[in-house]
Amino acid sequence: MASVRDPVAAVSDTDEIARLKERIRKLETINAALIDRVERATDMQGGAFSMFENAITLEAMVRDRTGELEDAMGKLASINAQIEAAHADADAARARLRDAIESLSDGFALFDAEDRLVMCNTAFLRFWPEFRDIVDRRPSFAEMVEVLAGSGSPIGSLVSPERWKQERLARHRNAGAHVQLLADGRWLQINELRTSEGGTVGIYTDITTVKAEDARQRARELAERNLALQSTLDTLSEGACLFGANGRLQAWNDELANMLGLDRDVQARIGTHEAFVRHCIDHRRLDRPQAVEWRLGRGPRISTECMLGSRNFVIRSVTLASGGMAFAFDDVTDRIRFQKSMTEVAETLERAVRQRTTELSEANRQLAEAKDEAELANLSKTRFLAAASHDLLQPLNAARLFVSALGEKRLATSTRGLVSQTSVALDSVEDLLEALFEISRLDAGAIQPEIGAIDLGRILSALRIEFAPLARSRGLEFEVAETPLFVASDAQMLRRVLQNLVSNALRYTATGGVKVAARREGDAVVVSVTDTGPGIALAEQKVVFDEFRRLDATRRIPGHGLGLAIVRRSCAKLGHRVELLSEPGQGAIFSITMRATEPASLAPEPAVMSGRRADLTSGAILVIDNDPTILAGMRALLGNWGHEAITAAGPDEPQVLAAARAGLSLILADYHLEDGLTGDIAVARIRALHSGNLPAAIVTADRSEEVKAKLSALDLPILTKPIKPAQLRALLRQIATSA
Repeated sequence: MASVRDPVAAVSDTDEIARLKERIRKLETINAALIDRVERATDMQGGAFSMFENAITLEAMVRDRTGELEDAMGKLASINAQIEAAHADADAARARLRDAIESLSDGFALFDAEDRLVMCNTAFLRFWPEFRDIVDRRPSFAEMVEVLAGSGSPIGSLVSPERWKQERLARHRNAGAHVQLLADGRWLQINELRTSEGGTVGIYTDITTVKAEDARQRARELAERNLALQSTLDTLSEGACLFGANGRLQAWNDELANMLGLDRDVQARIGTHEAFVRHCIDHRRLDRPQAVEWRLGRGPRISTECMLGSRNFVIRSVTLASGGMAFAFDDVTDRIRFQKSMTEVAETLERAVRQRTTELSEANRQLAEAKDEAELANLSKTRFLAAASHDLLQPLNAARLFVSALGEKRLATSTRGLVSQTSVALDSVEDLLEALFEISRLDAGAIQPEIGAIDLGRILSALRIEFAPLARSRGLEFEVAETPLFVASDAQMLRRVLQNLVSNALRYTATGGVKVAARREGDAVVVSVTDTGPGIALAEQKVVFDEFRRLDATRRIPGHGLGLAIVRRSCAKLGHRVELLSEPGQGAIFSITMRATEPASLAPEPAVMSGRRADLTSGAILVIDNDPTILAGMRALLGNWGHEAITAAGPDEPQVLAAARAGLSLILADYHLEDGLTGDIAVARIRALHSGNLPAAIVTADRSEEVKAKLSALDLPILTKPIKPAQLRALLRQIATSA
């Protein structure tokens, strides 16, 4: 690249040339005066020789001056050549700079320290054609903003020109990057930087394609979420619909259309909330319009029992965070009729045995109430399975408490059989719900494994203790090998996986036995569960891990078909490989392959009751729950065990305050209470009034990791709903014997 001459040096040369020219001019004037004097002289006698000498002297002086003049002219020519070369280099540099700027696909504009346009490229004028007629006169940036505001090219100038001008000038002063939307739909990203001379360089990039791709990606994500929502709605047995904040119908399922008698064109019939209400009242004869009324603001879920024509319904409504509302229709006609028939049967039986003992009559009444509560509990299903645990497990917990209390009373053989069958049915429902909740939490990502070094021998020993009685009762051999191996896994999830595999093997094995073994294979450990059951055909091995999939050979054996589905999802979370090897009539081998690891020092598990000692005979047991049926069940169960139970819906009721001051032996508090109150806060309030240590435990259907972590940090043990009487007895024994 050609160099550019220093402007200061160029100025010095110019001054020197000017001085030399002035000196030559003076010499020429002197020379002309001397020659003129000689020529005019008239003294031809005595002054001729003098004049000749003077002429010679003058000639020598002129010659010297002429030499000096020629030297000065040479220097002048050299300096002029250097100046011309510097100008040529500057012109070439400017040309290359302009070519480089023109080659940019982005718009380019340069402003000087006075904020006037110095230069710009063609791409800049394509973005802003309004400037083509004014760029030659070097307009200021403020003038250019004024032109744009008048043209309406930026979309912001169409809405509020003055405000847009102020914001654009402020961004220009502060420099930096921002985005502008043009009226023709294009998006420009503007990056402005300060120059060392105080000017501004602006780069203008068209990002319309990037914006469009971003919009398409958001549209795809929204479509996928809508598809997932619709798929979820279609799996519900309830009719469900969702309205946006503007009152327009956004989603519904086919079950709703069937319940409301909408064969087709649902959007046209109930496309708005007003049309939906009119249809329910005018065409379906809804007797309680408040069940479908619109509510503003966040509020609790409301369930309303009503009639749609001749059918009994429970309509649940809830307000959404977005401002809309969701409605769920549950047809409970068959359940109501069954409930009535069961009530009639119970009353008939009660009249038939009324002359028996008072205790038997009371037991029958409690059984009827427990059945009624269990039926009513089914009405509280929600649209989403993962979020329905609390509402589903509350009534199931109450039924479990009532049946447990009833089972400990002296009953007739026929009645005890009914109680036993009810308990078995509750066990089945509980197992199904536990499996469904676990699957939904795994799919939703609510269960995140905590990988660490796990003592595999300890887990297998626990399996031996847990399932040995079941194997003996079925006449099966059950062998669990000892192992010193350690694996990288999550202890709780791995234990659940192996429990499901062993439980399945014992359930479907009629003769022979089940064997659990572990072996090292390189850097991996393989745990296998081998049974002598009916075996699984190769064609069925691909679907045996699907939900609710039951094989024809084992369909008559009780089960729900969810155990292996949980195994597959849990192992996917843990990064373990699940394999199945089986042939019909040859049994089956399920194996789990996981990474081997070295033992790690493990911290001791915290004590369950944090060292609190209690005498359960020294005070009453306080039960806090916002469900009256659960309170009634706890009173009955604890009363059968000989404990005094005080029940309340919250920690501020008078009987609670009085009992706290008088002395309590234990607090059993539900986690989710009324008005946003939680069980840990209720326990803290009561302990503040109680003298001495007061043990407490939290009873909840919320299985989220957040709740577990919070209560673990507070050293409060958890009993999950539905409460098993054995678990509650174990807790009471531990409190009575703990130091």
